[in-house]
Amino acid sequence: MCPAPSRSKSPRAPPAPRYRPIVSNDSSGDAAPLTLRQFSALRGAVARELGWGLPLAGLELRRWRAQAHAIPASSFREIALLALDHKRGNTHGAALFSVIPQKRSRPLLRLLTSYQVLWDFLDSLSERWGGLTHEDTLLLHLALVDAVNPTGPVRDYYGHLTARHNDGGYLRSLVEACRTCCDALPSFHSVAPLLYREAKRIGVQAINHVTKPAERPLALEKWVATQYPGADAVTWFELAAAAGANIAIYALFAIAAEEDCSFDRVEETYRAYFPWTGALATMLDSFVDQVDDAQNGDHCYIAYYKSADAATEQISRLVRRCLSETHSLKRSEYHTLVAASMVAMYLSRDSARTQI
Repeated sequence: MCPAPSRSKSPRAPPAPRYRPIVSNDSSGDAAPLTLRQFSALRGAVARELGWGLPLAGLELRRWRAQAHAIPASSFREIALLALDHKRGNTHGAALFSVIPQKRSRPLLRLLTSYQVLWDFLDSLSERWGGLTHEDTLLLHLALVDAVNPTGPVRDYYGHLTARHNDGGYLRSLVEACRTCCDALPSFHSVAPLLYREAKRIGVQAINHVTKPAERPLALEKWVATQYPGADAVTWFELAAAAGANIAIYALFAIAAEEDCSFDRVEETYRAYFPWTGALATMLDSFVDQVDDAQNGDHCYIAYYKSADAATEQISRLVRRCLSETHSLKRSEYHTLVAASMVAMYLSRDSARTQI
């Protein structure tokens, strides 16, 4: 278990950010050149990840797999194991954020892996569990909110489903593990209000998963207008895509592992990751899954672009803006490394070279 330090009073949540407009010449030059400092960061990150991060992330995954095997209800057990097996790369991607702090932090690494396992479990439940309503999916995703709110209640996320099925406490264990590790991060109080706000916006997944396809665009556009009034630096569907990602949350986890994390640093980090990196992550995921999504009739964010050429151009713009924004942060070489690794992970998949 992760030791919990004494809590300090949380500051008020920062106001909704006013996004800087996209500069007209952001397509020129290399947004992430391999300088000596960047090479040094790469070497240090590889050493930390291979010698410490990957083995501990693997240990966490084995621990959650053992708990998943013990789930009494076969339906829940199969979904939990499927999420762990088929979305393992997501967990290792989340664990890479552990290279951002100057010092190793086991509570951070455990939080990153546990939160991603929780995310993937809920995502798989929403996709594979038949008959879920919008309210059912919203209730399930409250687990992601409670997981970053150590002082709040742990709710019944299954609602009426609990009368018919039993997960053996698997979902509750994931939530409680995340809460314990949040409490163990020295600067968690600095990021807590913003984390809580962003976790609540993950309810957009209820629209993605259960809203009828013909009704989904309008529902998403209305949701974005309510949540992000006046935000015009990106399109409404790119904002929805960013809200449905967890990248900004992981960046906030990472800086909370530092002993001294100022309010300004929290706000700057959030602005760098949202919406740029979050939108990019969702669009790249949509890009590599577009063939499967088309065959299965699943929601595909990249389909909102007017054409394949427009999608390529706009995603390239998101890549440049993402790398430009992370380059301005403290320990920028490590933020840039994580962002570039994310792009490389998606584009290295075989499906990235498959056209519709």
